[in-house]
Amino acid sequence: MPQQPSGRRAAAVRGLLLSAVLTLVAACGTGPAAPRPAAALTLAGAGECTFPMKQQIADRPWALQRLLLDALWARTRGKGVRVAVIDTGVDRVNPQLGGALDTGAGKDFVDPKGGDGTNDTVGHGTRVAGLIAARPQAGTGFVGLAPEATVIPIRQNDGQGNGNAATLAQAIDHAVSKGAQVINISQDTDVPLSADSELAKAVQRAIDAKAVVVASAGNDGLTGQKRKTYPAAFHGVLAVAASDRNNERAAFSQPGDFIGVAAPGVDMVSTVPGFGQCLDNGTSFSAPYVAGVAALLRAAHPDWSVQQIVWQIENTAERSVNGHDDYVGWGVVDPVRALTQDREPPKAPVPDPGPPPAAAPRAAELHLTETVQEREERFGTYALGTAVVLIAVIAGTATVVRDARARRRRTP
Repeated sequence: MPQQPSGRRAAAVRGLLLSAVLTLVAACGTGPAAPRPAAALTLAGAGECTFPMKQQIADRPWALQRLLLDALWARTRGKGVRVAVIDTGVDRVNPQLGGALDTGAGKDFVDPKGGDGTNDTVGHGTRVAGLIAARPQAGTGFVGLAPEATVIPIRQNDGQGNGNAATLAQAIDHAVSKGAQVINISQDTDVPLSADSELAKAVQRAIDAKAVVVASAGNDGLTGQKRKTYPAAFHGVLAVAASDRNNERAAFSQPGDFIGVAAPGVDMVSTVPGFGQCLDNGTSFSAPYVAGVAALLRAAHPDWSVQQIVWQIENTAERSVNGHDDYVGWGVVDPVRALTQDREPPKAPVPDPGPPPAAAPRAAELHLTETVQEREERFGTYALGTAVVLIAVIAGTATVVRDARARRRRTP
């Protein structure tokens, strides 16, 4: 089990706990099945993640430093792929996102007057979208993993938890109708939902339409209790946990047997409404990291099925154990490996075979005791050999004696 974070991360955890309490209070007024944003809206160790920001974060974020972006983008940057972000809306003003949005396909399920999904009063959806498709911008090292993908902004939730399972199902159907090839859902509920629920049916319709559905696992993992969250736990959804800088499960990340992979979810830099970026923590920001990889794979392999894209991400993840576990799934996503180790259509992931088993030591050969006949033959051989030696010795001795006598007779 990972240790509790300290310093800046401890402040982030406190923020996550406060957010969880506020979310529970809000959920009591909107019904138990109301999905909630799976991230605290706080800057790690520095209070609220406010926006707009006066400045941009100049450095390359750590979650991008672990990649070779040139290798990642050698074949594609996601051009032509449509990614639906079902969240609190996606701001169109931030210069890194304005050119990424298809506002004509967007929709607002929160405002009774409707809208195009670009009214993000919370900032959550704008951060999610930035991790997927933020365009390069002078003065900042932050960029989305699929910086040429198109984002369909769908506002389905807000800071008051007005989204619920019914509106999420509607939002998924809308995304499919607008040609979404990847759908990111950074919301969750731990209320059990069956396979015949409206949300499950909407998810299945999306998968049947060849849309890769990526969902966050949730942030209620501080106790280590394993439980399913939805829609992440639905069959066919790629459920994403959060990992830290050490490729271990972030302390807040919800564990469970439904986890597919983990992705960076601590101190995540992304766009905010208006201008600039801020830092945040949560599986909400792990999911779009993976959704960006899915968008790149969809662009590189338009013929692959949804299942094959999910398998490719799982197969190429960096594993700390031999196989799957309930904390980081098949491992921490490796975007470069996913895009470069793709010469063959992927198959279902299996545990690493590991080193071959050591060869068993060769047993010493054991011979049976000789039979009576073999012993008699051996003794006979010994006797014959001895007799031959004795005869040779006697013959030699006789010859020596004879020669000696002959020499004496010739001596005057």
